[in-house]
Amino acid sequence: MKNYRIKLVGLILLGGLSSACSDNQSVSAVDDSQCLDADLVLHNTIIYTANDAKTTAQAVAVKADKIVFVGSNEGAKDYLCGNARQLDMQGKFVFPGFTDSHQHVEGVGQRPKTLSLFGIPTLKETRDAIEAFAQNVPEGEWVQGRGWIEREWSDEKRFLTKHDVDSFTENKPLFMPRADGVSALVNSKALAMAGITKGSPDPEGGKFERDENGEPTGYVLATAMNVFRELIPAKTKAYIKDSLEVGMQQNAKLGWAATQDAGMPFINVDIMQEIHAEGGMKTRIYAAANVQEAETMFSRGRMKTEDDLFDLRGIKVYIDGTLGSRGAALIENYSDAPHNGFMNRTTEEELKPILRKALREGLQVQTHVIGDRAVKTLLDWYEEAFDAVPVSERAVAEPRWRLEHAQVIPPAQQDRMVKLGIIPSMQPSHGIGDLNFAPDRLGPERLAYAYPWQQLIDRGSIIIGGSDAPVELGDPRIEFYAAVARKRLDGSSDEGWHPELAVSRETALKMFTIWPAYGAFQENVRGSVEVGKYADFTIFDTDFMTAPEADILTAQNVMTIVGGKITYQHKQ
Repeated sequence: MKNYRIKLVGLILLGGLSSACSDNQSVSAVDDSQCLDADLVLHNTIIYTANDAKTTAQAVAVKADKIVFVGSNEGAKDYLCGNARQLDMQGKFVFPGFTDSHQHVEGVGQRPKTLSLFGIPTLKETRDAIEAFAQNVPEGEWVQGRGWIEREWSDEKRFLTKHDVDSFTENKPLFMPRADGVSALVNSKALAMAGITKGSPDPEGGKFERDENGEPTGYVLATAMNVFRELIPAKTKAYIKDSLEVGMQQNAKLGWAATQDAGMPFINVDIMQEIHAEGGMKTRIYAAANVQEAETMFSRGRMKTEDDLFDLRGIKVYIDGTLGSRGAALIENYSDAPHNGFMNRTTEEELKPILRKALREGLQVQTHVIGDRAVKTLLDWYEEAFDAVPVSERAVAEPRWRLEHAQVIPPAQQDRMVKLGIIPSMQPSHGIGDLNFAPDRLGPERLAYAYPWQQLIDRGSIIIGGSDAPVELGDPRIEFYAAVARKRLDGSSDEGWHPELAVSRETALKMFTIWPAYGAFQENVRGSVEVGKYADFTIFDTDFMTAPEADILTAQNVMTIVGGKITYQHKQ
């Protein structure tokens, strides 16, 4: 597999733009009979194209769902006539449609429907929020929410336990995943319903956290969460469909023109096809099925709509846990715990046949790995599959397999990734959040190659950027800022954050545009502003390429356009 690298070139900046955006049907530079056919024209702007051959432009014209012109305001005059809708951007900034390369659309849409614990600053306030919410849950029904994260609490930085919630949930089972989604809080009622006691063994690839007496504390990790999920009543189709639609709406509002769903169950795949048939797609979605449904994926095969609004082509695999929960698989022990995490959320025995079959079927494998032990092991398995299935037996010569998250990557494994053509799918916001506790978890030596964005770029790799929403907020402004600043949102940082591993703005732009398109086999149809590609645009009132870093965080998404259709427009 050849190494793919897009060379970065300088950006030409244009000026003289005002501060408003408006429809304008009065401009007509040529006789209507000489008009070139277009449905939509954006002009009087700076367009950052993510196309190395032409890095900026002033105007773009669209016919149906494709771009037919990219160039200067003068060159666009032939399209500024006839029936084309004209948008005088008056100083707004146009980017190729931003792509979130790793998120969970249903979870984004479901977030407003359950208790959200994101952003609560103390353990006490978190507990109080759970108690207030639980009061309105009928006895016998599940108390559900998500988003608590101890690293951000100012009073106590510890994991929640059943003792924090048992007093007000005695007759109500509780299940509340931590923000990482790979660990959760359950209460005594839920433990009893699941039959989990002091004598219960930990499942393969998971753990029931225990106190000094061996009693389960109610904090459960990875596959240990499954027994509780199976007890929760199944969501209805209507609930799932609404969550998917709300998720797409929220993504379009934030400025995502496309998302890549890392682990979509087939019930959701079928619903997505229904939403597409009804014309309800607000963003493009490139999806991977969960490894538990790999056989269904093999039997049904790739599913793609003709307009590329939905494309199911991958299999999502899970190997280790997360760094925050101390579940990420490390080679050496954690610096702040006497163990090195765990593996085998998917076992070697289960995965190896899937890897080989995926190569023969042309399906992309996307694997959750975070710790250095998980990264090395997974690369071993990938390489073994490549050796076992020569190019002549593969459906595609370049499978473009991915490592999702890949947060702790020693230099030798970075070199292997480049050699094997493996794509790192990374979330910059994880870096600036996790770096609050990563020094304690990893120590200074391993911290030097944690979240190693620029090291990978220097080796000739690309990085496809995402957010992992709803684990993180899922805001492109935060992700772009995190990639280029590698600082907290208030602009601060600590010793050991390695600011030299931040990337340039040119690189960050490609992390959220053309490189995700490559990571989804879509670079020939989207990801940059070029004639013949889909007319996907994200438009902000702030120039991400030149503005002070802090200003990126306060930028306003003016408009999201997908396939020439406005799927979100800010109302002033």
